[in-house]
Amino acid sequence: MFKGSMPALVTPFKDGAVDMVTLKKLVDWHVDEGSHALVPVGTTGESPTLTHEEHMAVVEAVVEASAGRLPIIAGAGSNNTAESLRFMQHAKSVGASAALVVTPYYNKPTQAGLIAHFTTLHDACELPIIIYNIPGRSVVDMSPATMGELAKLPRIVGVKDATGDLARVCAQRITCGTDFIQISGEDATAHGFNAQGGVGCISVTANVAPRLCSELQEATLAGDYAKALTIQDRLMPLHSAIFKEPGVCGVKYAMSRLGLCGEEVRSPLVPLTDGTKELVDHGLRHAGLLN
Repeated sequence: MFKGSMPALVTPFKDGAVDMVTLKKLVDWHVDEGSHALVPVGTTGESPTLTHEEHMAVVEAVVEASAGRLPIIAGAGSNNTAESLRFMQHAKSVGASAALVVTPYYNKPTQAGLIAHFTTLHDACELPIIIYNIPGRSVVDMSPATMGELAKLPRIVGVKDATGDLARVCAQRITCGTDFIQISGEDATAHGFNAQGGVGCISVTANVAPRLCSELQEATLAGDYAKALTIQDRLMPLHSAIFKEPGVCGVKYAMSRLGLCGEEVRSPLVPLTDGTKELVDHGLRHAGLLN
């Protein structure tokens, strides 16, 4: 259903407001560059600092600009079940293909609470759900056993796994089944993730290097891990540099160097330091994206 390179789409800003013109141009560019799906209003889309109205407007704009050319997996996470349901219902109403729903952050639910949260969302909206498990940000880790219980529900179709633990892919294949869609949430280990049974990456770096990220994913899915490793070697300095500071700051700066969008981020995020900018520039040159 969903596989390959799926950029965790940035939300471009201009003078503090969402730059819808640039956003729609980015959608067209990703179609041309071979991305396999788009994921708006996730962490890289700066969802924590978007108003609810902006959040929904971005989802609608991306779905409209895509015009059916790419699946749209809309960010719909919250630590409030009712709020997450509202985002899911809106995403479904405007034509999104699925919802990306993060494990509730800050209030630290138990595994039983996670089952209750995702079951409520599943039962109240017919949009397919991809669980987003990122314990480093949410401070709660969905266990493979819990994920296996949720995978029994017909519209909970996969996971974006940002644990960084490649053994999780194997454990989740056992508890969730081999048809459960496992997608990496970490660029630096995406190659190895697919070798363990994954089928794609929701990628930050793909915002600036979509064609290379797409080619890497297509190589792994074809079983050509040697080719994929060659591409990963080109991308690795860029991955590392982008995440030296918050990833959205790094990738927006990289995009600004290629004239794709401005580097503006919303507080409490701030632009990159000069030293990190130099690392990003080096990563872009190493990948062959900047002279």
